[in-house]
Amino acid sequence: MTSAFDGSSIDGPLYRDIVDLAHRSPVWLDDTVTAWSAYGLGLFALLMVVAWWRARRKDAVPAVTALAAPLIVVLAYAVNDGVKLLVREDRPCRGLPTATLEACPAPGDWSFPSNHAALAAAAAVALLFVSRRLGALALLAACAMAASRVWVGVHYPHDVLVGFAVGALVAAALAALVVRWGDTLVRRLTATRLAPLLTAA
Repeated sequence: MTSAFDGSSIDGPLYRDIVDLAHRSPVWLDDTVTAWSAYGLGLFALLMVVAWWRARRKDAVPAVTALAAPLIVVLAYAVNDGVKLLVREDRPCRGLPTATLEACPAPGDWSFPSNHAALAAAAAVALLFVSRRLGALALLAACAMAASRVWVGVHYPHDVLVGFAVGALVAAALAALVVRWGDTLVRRLTATRLAPLLTAA
């Protein structure tokens, strides 16, 4: 069996500095970051629903783009997870002697790139193609999600940076295709049971 990659040589000292800072921070801050790290992805799902609800009142093409956002996020996750399985980097909390706010994932739950960062970034970029305002809000939340994964100790900084980039790039490419073929998709979907989802009643 191939041994796992050790990413500590890339930014292990920075990771330790961040985790040490987390341990010196107020309990309320650590609790907030930990909760966000664990449950914050739900906000992106909510923002996608809001984006779709608003888009269907404007035009069918933005509504199609909003409907495509969850699929775009899933595909970005699949690409990111494929990279994760190829690289097989151990979690920093397994290789470095430091206590973490979040329990260390089991062996074989690889670290690079971060799926949380990829999902958040993909959702944010997909939302930018529907609503600049909601997309900007989601982008800030995505940065917070990426940072939280290092703060709680389950990822190196390079894990979240690359995960963020993968999610953003995949989402941008796919969302651009949806917009480009928007009129065609609208025509096809209006002939299906999904037609009511494209416009407000």
